[in-house]
Amino acid sequence: MENNDLNFDNRVPLEELRNTVEQIKAELAQVIVGQKDFVELLIVSILADGHALIEGVPGIAKTITAKLFAKTLKTNFSRIQFTPDLMPSDILGTSVFNMKTSEFDFKKGPIFSNIILIDEINRAPAKTQAALFETMEERQATIDGTTYKMDEPFMVLATQNPIEQEGTYALPEAQLDRFLFKIKVNYPSVEEEIQIIQTHHERKGEKPQDTIKPVLTPQKLVEFKKNIHEVIVEKKIMDYIANIIASTRNHPHLYLGASPRASIATLTAAKAFAAMAGRDFVIPEDVKKALVPVLNHRVILTPEREMEGMTTENVVHMIMESVEIPR
Repeated sequence: MENNDLNFDNRVPLEELRNTVEQIKAELAQVIVGQKDFVELLIVSILADGHALIEGVPGIAKTITAKLFAKTLKTNFSRIQFTPDLMPSDILGTSVFNMKTSEFDFKKGPIFSNIILIDEINRAPAKTQAALFETMEERQATIDGTTYKMDEPFMVLATQNPIEQEGTYALPEAQLDRFLFKIKVNYPSVEEEIQIIQTHHERKGEKPQDTIKPVLTPQKLVEFKKNIHEVIVEKKIMDYIANIIASTRNHPHLYLGASPRASIATLTAAKAFAAMAGRDFVIPEDVKKALVPVLNHRVILTPEREMEGMTTENVVHMIMESVEIPR
């Protein structure tokens, strides 16, 4: 019995973080049916201070889940629909001449918010994407020689549709690397589909966002992020992460392996998973949970394997099975 007490005698106070995460999940579960992994990865993204790319066919609640997730946080939210004619100034903002002062005033664009939902990120031209990625990476925007810092928290949730590729601009690998996770959202099961229809019917026209209440304040989020930095990671866990990421670089099924940024993303996400489970130390299972969404967009299959219908997830699972788990 004593040993169990020792296991949960955390140096880092994680009880409140764990309870808050459960509250966020409970709020979203009122409206969102299933999608438990999707919701959990969104929570990990914000705790790990990362951005998330969400991929799935239209109509499977990608946008509404991201929107409602933002509502559980007491922060500002903006949504930008990316289109082929979108210019960098449409998202960053523009300088407007003020007749009274005879000076230019900067009018901030929709990117100056806390949680930004970008619909169909691959529809905008390259220079608009480049402006967005600079802001994501640097957490600031430079316009007409003046640098404007982004407010904390700052998180970009971007959706893309894997089917309709006409009129889209594929995101370059270097820019994809800026996303902590690529979350693939699948169709619901038949049982979930029945539940979706039922809840829609029972709502009787009430908007889903009206039922969601804020759970987490920006101040608490800052505190939780500090707690995550304090989570213990043993040397053998770091070796485990490095060995898995290194295995992607010489794997016969992969044309492009993952960069050291993938190792850091895996480490950060694993610490967030541990904290959410109420643990102040990382175990191999935390690493395994992080690997698929971290590597989904960072490795590229060889053309032969792609033609055979293999997926990056298949290869990541093969690598996980081939690397020895630390004990």
